[in-house]
Amino acid sequence: MLNTSEAITTLSVILVALGFLVWGYNRAKKYKTLGILAWLQSVVLITPWLFVFGLFAVGIYINFVGILALLIASSGIYIYLGNRLRAEGQAELLRQRAAQRLAQDRVNSLDATTASAETTRNIAIAPESDETDTIPKIPSEDLQKIKEIFGIDTFFATETISYQEGAIFKGNLRGETESTYEKLSNKLRDRFNDKYRLFLVENPEGKPIVIILPSSSDPQSMTLAQKNLAAVLVLATIATCTEAAGLLMGFDWFSELGRFSEALPIAAGVWFVVAVHEVGHRFWAKRHNVHLSFPFLLPSWQIGTFGSITRFESFLPNRSILFDVSFAGPAAGGIVSILMVVLGLLLSHPGSLFTLPTEFFQGSILVGTLAKAILGSQLTEVTVDIHPLTMVGWIGLVITALNLMPAGQLDGGRIVQAIYGRKTARRTTIATLIVLGLVAIVNPGNPIPLYWGIVILFLQRDLERPSLNELTEPDDARAALGLLVLFLMLATLIPLSPALAGQLGIG
Repeated sequence: MLNTSEAITTLSVILVALGFLVWGYNRAKKYKTLGILAWLQSVVLITPWLFVFGLFAVGIYINFVGILALLIASSGIYIYLGNRLRAEGQAELLRQRAAQRLAQDRVNSLDATTASAETTRNIAIAPESDETDTIPKIPSEDLQKIKEIFGIDTFFATETISYQEGAIFKGNLRGETESTYEKLSNKLRDRFNDKYRLFLVENPEGKPIVIILPSSSDPQSMTLAQKNLAAVLVLATIATCTEAAGLLMGFDWFSELGRFSEALPIAAGVWFVVAVHEVGHRFWAKRHNVHLSFPFLLPSWQIGTFGSITRFESFLPNRSILFDVSFAGPAAGGIVSILMVVLGLLLSHPGSLFTLPTEFFQGSILVGTLAKAILGSQLTEVTVDIHPLTMVGWIGLVITALNLMPAGQLDGGRIVQAIYGRKTARRTTIATLIVLGLVAIVNPGNPIPLYWGIVILFLQRDLERPSLNELTEPDDARAALGLLVLFLMLATLIPLSPALAGQLGIG
């Protein structure tokens, strides 16, 4: 029987996942059938892992074939629900269009009356609000043309105030969010080409507003000095990855440079995982016509590298694209890393390169689960021989998991911002920094939480810029995938308690 502290440590991942699922259900209810179907997709994605870890918590483990069968079954159900969701979505769209057609005549007459009244009121109060600090810096001719893009069927502007080098337009959102944004941005582009950018966002009170900024405020490309810094960090990361590989093999590469060829295979494996991660970002960025900076790699003495910092060099059209680009990197790197771990465990045999204490596999719920499923009773021995691919994959999982922490401009922070909005992203950033600080205090022998917390605090704590269309949320399929990767991040970084691992036969 587990004591309270062990149960909390082991079941924390399950409880967090269940909490997200309950929160997701409450969020989905207001969308009725469509929302519930999308929520069920989230449940289907997460259930196999909850089932496996739940059985682990009571001392039962499933072999690798069983885990694979669960994943295949959940994938089939996910696809079925996706087909149902698309069919229901088409039916709902037809119902909405019919309702809009029936109500259009009534709305038009009411809007015309309202528009006249509001216009009269604005003219009457305009002289009173003509303060120097509220006059937009946009030229008056341009400002007049900008005001012409608004209408009673899209966004009815009632107030204009200065904001940075542009202007904020307060008013009432009359149309559907995504189509309204498209209409307004197209009208702005027809009048000014690329001179101005249009943002549809929420103000602090949660009401939609339009912000117009000149294109001179666009994110800037890297300077030559920044490119040189990126190149230096690449060289430094190559060196630290080689050193980390050497330390895994029992020697200090910096003291024995001639043994580079011995450390090269493992170092190259880590480089490959980081490269796949970066390619994943860039593939989806190019697909969405989003520009990324060169990656600023982060060297690490412990695991070779913490990954990289990559800036967006263009505004993102919407939060769905923010999710896609942010998710693609850790998804690609994580899949490759898991495949390496599984293949390495399958190839492990007596005489493999690494001989590790079996308690080493207590360091990660995810890796411990996979190792128990594949190696079985071998983990009851004092030591076990492990193929190098296992170690490379594990390092890749740690790098991926660190970047999936829900903080600032990390991949995880961007994913949370895309799905749940900026307010939630701020809160998770603060919570992540607090957790890293507590872990660094409780476990001072592991410097990674402290170093990573410092990196986030000084380099990555700020949120990503708002998207051009900040109001339209990503669909629930993306929310389900985001929940899955955040769950696997926790499963990678949270260790098994020694007592539970002993009951499961790990160490």
